[in-house]
Amino acid sequence: MQSRAKAGGAPGIDARRVARIRKCPRMTGMRRLRGQDGSNRPFDESSGCGRLVAMKLLLIALVTIPLAAHGGPAPSQVPAPEVEGGYLKLGFDLLSSYKFIAPEYDPVANPKAPPPTGEEQIPAVVKTWNGKKAIVTGFMLPTKLENGSGKAIEFLLMANQMACCYGTVPNMNDWVIVRIPKGVPITQDVPISFRGTFKVNPTFESGYMTGIYQLDAEGPGQIAE
Repeated sequence: MQSRAKAGGAPGIDARRVARIRKCPRMTGMRRLRGQDGSNRPFDESSGCGRLVAMKLLLIALVTIPLAAHGGPAPSQVPAPEVEGGYLKLGFDLLSSYKFIAPEYDPVANPKAPPPTGEEQIPAVVKTWNGKKAIVTGFMLPTKLENGSGKAIEFLLMANQMACCYGTVPNMNDWVIVRIPKGVPITQDVPISFRGTFKVNPTFESGYMTGIYQLDAEGPGQIAE
């Protein structure tokens, strides 16, 4: 099932960049999760569209950015979102409606200097959503589990499942990093909606950009109809 599909190609993968990216804490954390009994267990790489997707998805995205070699993204007109009960309805038809080219990681850059964020590419109307209550709907890909319970305390909400089943390279604004300290049951293969405080703020781990959207979720999600 795909809620939205986007076509696109990707340049070849540089093995040296892959090796560096695999050292990123987010990559390492996603390669090993904790089982129901609290013991460490490796990813099940035979489950196709299972939890391996979370690691593979970010790896593909980070290895292949920036996706364009020349010029910047074309200006986009992003419409205002609908409001439901005081919450902005931020679907990926809005979140992904403009092209975002992530700045490339520079291994020789001054580690004390702030990394380039590409923030100038984010439309002004999108920046106004920062700090607002919002509803975001997407496909859930767990990246961090709560010890013992197996519930997700951090996961991605993705625009679609194309990266899982067809290897389509996502853009940086095709996912939202969701955090919920209490943890929620893992629901995959169906679109699910979460409410919370939305943030428009590029995030980095070990110098690598990992996202531009975050959501501090308020509670369990609701399967979208």
